[in-house]
Amino acid sequence: MAVTDDHPGELGADEPIKLIGVRESALSVDEVFRAVGDDAAGGTALFVGTVRNHDGGADVDELGYSCHPTAEAEMRRIAEKVVAEYPVRALAAVHRVGKLKVGDLAVVVAVSCPHRGEAFEACRRLIDDLKHEVPIWKHQKFSDGTEEWVGAC
Repeated sequence: MAVTDDHPGELGADEPIKLIGVRESALSVDEVFRAVGDDAAGGTALFVGTVRNHDGGADVDELGYSCHPTAEAEMRRIAEKVVAEYPVRALAAVHRVGKLKVGDLAVVVAVSCPHRGEAFEACRRLIDDLKHEVPIWKHQKFSDGTEEWVGAC
């Protein structure tokens, strides 16, 4: 069967941004996955960023995220760019702030599109742009007593 763009399901949805948030509470992969469910989507790509126990060759003991008050609006702006560039059926993105432990979820994003390739590409664009443009900062404390701030932009 040939793939054509004449079916409405092959196009992006009218209102594809389903969930955007910056939260102090634990994140849920299930919530994000449910938010991007769409019967016309043949592919859903999900990215989960977790707190790891090291960075730059040093052991991480503590980690905290803080953000500028515009962080959520910036996340929405980036989501709007993604849905303008790809045939997104549904999109969701949440980021954690506050103190996190090793293994905690720091960010969860997902995108559903008519086809898997589009979903992968859109999800990659979403997480990469969020990491580079949203004013969220990471404060790491290392085992050797040093600490470091890492900024998103």
